[in-house]
Formats: sequence, C-alpha cells, structure tokens
Amino acid sequence: MGLLQRNNVNVMGDGHSTLVFSHGFGCNQAMWNYLAPQFKERFRVVLYDLTGAGLSDLNAFDKAKYSTLDGYARDLNEIIDAFAEGPVILVGHSVSAMIGTLADRLAPGRVAAHVMIGPSPRYIDADGYVGGFKRADIDDLLDTLDSNYLGWSSAMAPVIMGAPGQPALSDELTESFCRTEPDIAKQFARVTFMSDNRQDVIGLPTPVLILQSSDDLIAPVAVGEYLHSVLPNSTYCLVDNVGHCPHMSAPQACAAAMDAFLVPWMAARAG
Repeated sequence: MGLLQRNNVNVMGDGHSTLVFSHGFGCNQAMWNYLAPQFKERFRVVLYDLTGAGLSDLNAFDKAKYSTLDGYARDLNEIIDAFAEGPVILVGHSVSAMIGTLADRLAPGRVAAHVMIGPSPRYIDADGYVGGFKRADIDDLLDTLDSNYLGWSSAMAPVIMGAPGQPALSDELTESFCRTEPDIAKQFARVTFMSDNRQDVIGLPTPVLILQSSDDLIAPVAVGEYLHSVLPNSTYCLVDNVGHCPHMSAPQACAAAMDAFLVPWMAARAG
C-alpha cells in the first residue's frame, strides 16, 4: 500500500517551496479548503489525512504504532520525503502542530519552518504551566467520549468551532467528528489530550509562526504565549477569532499572517 492511498495525499499548485497542511483531531484535509487554495499559485501544496481520519486507509491504522504522536510524525516525514519539493513549511492545526514538531526533531533540518495554528504542547495544567484544563476535566472528557462518542461529538464540535454567526462551519466540523471511526477517535483523543510535548518544543531552532485565536476554549492565549517564550525563533500572532479553528472561521486573517511571516522568510533564504 502506497502513501498516496494510506493518507489520501493530494498535491496541488506549483512553487519552489512546499506547504504541507496537517489537520487536527476529529478533522480531515477538507478543513483546509478555506485556507490552502490561497497559496497554490506560489507554493506546492500537499494535503493529507492522518492515518485513521478522513479518507485515509483505515486498515493501515495500527493501535500500537499510533499509541503516541510519534507514529503520526513518522508518517508525516514519509509524506514529506515522497511529495515535498524544495524547502518545506509545515502548517499544523492543533495536535498536528506537535506532530510537526516531532517530525522536525526526528529529521533535523528537513523542515524549514512551521506555521502552528492553535497549538498546545500540553492541555493539562502543571506547576508553572497553564494548559487550560485540570486533569479531572480531561478524565471526564475522555470518559464521556468513551461512553458516547457521537453524542460528545454533536455537543462539542460547535463549542470547539466557536465562530458565532457561522453555523455552517459548526455543522461541517460536527459532520467530520461524527464520520470518524469511533474506536480510532477515542484512542487519538487519549493520545492527544494526555500528551506532554513541552520538552520537544523547548529550544526548537526552526522558525515558527504561532497563530493563536483571541478566544479559544482548547488552546487559551496563555498557551500561545508560553510557546512564544520557549521557541527561540518564533513569531506570535493573535487572530481576532472565537474558536479553535481560525483557518476555517478567519481564513483571510490567517492567510495575511502567513504571508507576513513567509514572504520575508523566503526573501531571506533567496538572498
């Protein structure tokens, strides 16, 4: 089985650099339809579904391999090697920002830059760190997910999306959540919400754009500020947006921030 089928890889556009878009929990590559097409005239754009999500090959999902984010990071590096050309910029939403970080750590120098949208290295509060959730909150969330995944999805997707005044986006995210195979979604949720990638992000030398919503239930502003403080080559951009998916609900603001980050970066590399 090839990567094209395993991860439903789609390539569009033309350019000397490649943008690889990696979606978050409960999502699929269609979530990038509001943002990715804006770059296809200038970049090679690679879209894919995480194994077990979207139209990926569900038979390729191995519980042991994907018991940590490392399995997804190895997949991402395989996709980069097979489909990317020139310098590679990873655009990762939510947990995929950490998958991208791990991919970078596994193959230093292969990733030229990151765009992290709503990233969080740890969702659970710890001493001196605000993740946004207490351990009991996450335990309750996972218990509810285990007992009633479809009910949880229908209730939580609109909350995660936010985007008041754009109900169609909540419907789109809910449909994506509900379409995900429940057992795979339950495992991925546990891997996502119990992970702690603070040591992986601290000191990462690669240039990073942190795109943070001003009002985000999943990744509060304190998390974005923390990442900016520990990523030595980072740019922090607060987007005026309610919800965890600004690439869908505020795509123009995200595109403008990406351009402001990428154009000088590309010019510096060319110089």
